[in-house]
Amino acid sequence: MDSIDEQILKLLTEDSRLTHKEIGKAVHMSGQAVGVRINQMISKGIIEKYTIKQSFDDTQFIRLFLNGPYFKNIKDLSVQFKEIEDVYQTSGQACLIIISHFSNQRLKIFLCELSKYCRFTVEAKLN
Repeated sequence: MDSIDEQILKLLTEDSRLTHKEIGKAVHMSGQAVGVRINQMISKGIIEKYTIKQSFDDTQFIRLFLNGPYFKNIKDLSVQFKEIEDVYQTSGQACLIIISHFSNQRLKIFLCELSKYCRFTVEAKLN
């Protein structure tokens, strides 16, 4: 990856809707050449996907301490709640960390189900 690729990534990070032509103008290349570079970065795994970063009012970090071999149960439970952004297996005291965006009412429902499989702590992001 060279400095032009870095400039292209920076521009895409700031606005992923930019056309190849607009990016090319900024980095002094043709739109077609920019497209080739972007495709190369995709094939190398530098660019994995184009995503939308959504802003949430509530974010929780739920640390799970499993009471037994319930990893699959928790994974199955987590896919039932659209508010769950990610589940990470971790080293250290907690076995798993869930990043979520629940309202208070939905969080209570999820935690009630979760308590069947583990102990947990919930930390919330301060806005």
